[in-house]
Amino acid sequence: MTTTVPQVTATQPGVISEPTFEQLATRVDDAVKALESLDPAARTVAEELKAAVEAIHRAGLVTIVRSLRADDATRPVLFDLVDDPVVHLLLSLHQIVRPDPMTEATRALQEVRPQLQGHGGDVTLVRIDGGIAFVRLTGACNGCSMSSVTLRNLVEKALVDGVAAINGIEVVPNEPEQTVISPESLFSTVHADDGWAHAGAVTDMPVNGLVAPVVTTQPTGQEVSVLLVSRSGQLSCYVNECAHEALPLDNAVFDAENGTLTCPWHGFCYDAGSGECLTAPEAQLEQLPLRVSNGQIWIRVGP
Repeated sequence: MTTTVPQVTATQPGVISEPTFEQLATRVDDAVKALESLDPAARTVAEELKAAVEAIHRAGLVTIVRSLRADDATRPVLFDLVDDPVVHLLLSLHQIVRPDPMTEATRALQEVRPQLQGHGGDVTLVRIDGGIAFVRLTGACNGCSMSSVTLRNLVEKALVDGVAAINGIEVVPNEPEQTVISPESLFSTVHADDGWAHAGAVTDMPVNGLVAPVVTTQPTGQEVSVLLVSRSGQLSCYVNECAHEALPLDNAVFDAENGTLTCPWHGFCYDAGSGECLTAPEAQLEQLPLRVSNGQIWIRVGP
């Protein structure tokens, strides 16, 4: 079987036109496809020829780069050449210059991103400092369940194995928006017959912690178990049921530093400020309206 690889021809007699980068890339792609169509013996010979030619090219390029870099007068010329995208690609292909760590890390994460997204998670590279890649994990990647640990390990392995400058990772906590109590609400009036239920005094709440009172609305007498969350004095309120199997969250593990609370039953992890489930993004705690009137906490659980 004979395969023809397109060649770049002269546009005028005796004058050879310089091929564009796109033409060169197309020619390489066509040659690779042609190589794959050869029988095994011919392909082995062709691959050996390719490797030998590349070795000669690399040796020549290394000599050129070293010579330019060794002379103060020509070093700026080398830097200008490396900035050229085609030259940079050529030197990168021969591993004479390496991409910067951020670029390498981004490429490494692209390799595992489909796996992360397939499990409802994702990762963002924040920075690299002192050999540590700082990443922000979202969705199922950010949490306390076994699945989140597995996905975190996947990210770490991809970065440590794929980037020589990285020897570990550190997860940067997400910064969820908190429910902020406005100063005006401290002096507003709340009427119990409007569906608001009294949930205790602000002074009874910890600066960082959980309280799970049962509140009663008037005049219906409806009782609802709620979960009050305080992070640095900022309050949020939810129906006291995990979105997984509706089990109570009275004994949930609250991480004030990262702003998360974790169900004690099956490890589902939530954003304490928004109720978003970080283990399963499609799930959500039911958030309830909260107001403070004259230092008292009121929760709206009625219509």
